[in-house]
Amino acid sequence: MVERAELIQELKTLRKGRGLAGRVEDRVGPSLRTACAVSADDGMVAIREKVSGRLSSLASHLPEDLRVAALAAFAISSEARQPLYQDRVRWAASLLDRDPRTVRRRVDEAIEVLAELASSSPSATPSPDSWHTTSLSVSMVLDQEAPLVLEQRRIVADRDGLTSLDLAVSLPAGRRDVSATVLYGGRLVDRGMEASDRWGFALSLPRPLSRGESWESSVLFQLTSPSALHPHMVCVPRQPCESFDLRVRFGGRPEVRVLEGAFQRDVSDPAYRGRPHEVDSSGEIHLRFQRLTPGLAYGARWS
Repeated sequence: MVERAELIQELKTLRKGRGLAGRVEDRVGPSLRTACAVSADDGMVAIREKVSGRLSSLASHLPEDLRVAALAAFAISSEARQPLYQDRVRWAASLLDRDPRTVRRRVDEAIEVLAELASSSPSATPSPDSWHTTSLSVSMVLDQEAPLVLEQRRIVADRDGLTSLDLAVSLPAGRRDVSATVLYGGRLVDRGMEASDRWGFALSLPRPLSRGESWESSVLFQLTSPSALHPHMVCVPRQPCESFDLRVRFGGRPEVRVLEGAFQRDVSDPAYRGRPHEVDSSGEIHLRFQRLTPGLAYGARWS
């Protein structure tokens, strides 16, 4: 994991001159090397391939205008490998039918998002216990004295020998008013508080999984009171997640905002509004999200 601010600065440096089409050994900084799994033994060709591949992969999650601007800025697009940054900006401006000033702003926006994604998600090198989620279903009941959260997950092992799933939940700072019961799929391993507001735990599997093998599990969380919860429920995946299904039963009809691909810092920021979503006559909402980007937040916030 790397610092977002350092990545932003290094990406802004990298876009200058010929971008990735030039000599990159001295222009790819330490944070970007970490984010792109560049080793000390890599030469210019390997560095260019790793950085281009990583940025291209992250850029695939951006809106089209930001993606085009980013790939042009770094000279990743073969059609935009002009020797000067301003020339690549003009190329993108022509393609997007925008003026160059607007495209420069889009490049800055893209760099912000790329840095957020790279600093919040694993590097290009998979871990020995690599896995991804194919489906995550969360049902939350808030109209009881003690709130309940039921999580059902289906994962696929990306390597042989997967023995556990590292997971975590966020709680209000200084609180640990939650108990977890595995209904099926493994044994809970308490890793304690990883931060002031994050409880880490693992699901120890009954046997090692082979690469490509799927596994299902379910965990029931019980909280002592509504105050033990944030006024939001979001999924911020560490690994790729293909689908996330969220149901919340409020017992009333609060104002609800949907968060889709939000930065983590935006989840509790009142200035970030999200889009409104109606609560039905039963006091419930049902949301579905597809192809979640690791490190970004998906879910709902209410007041």
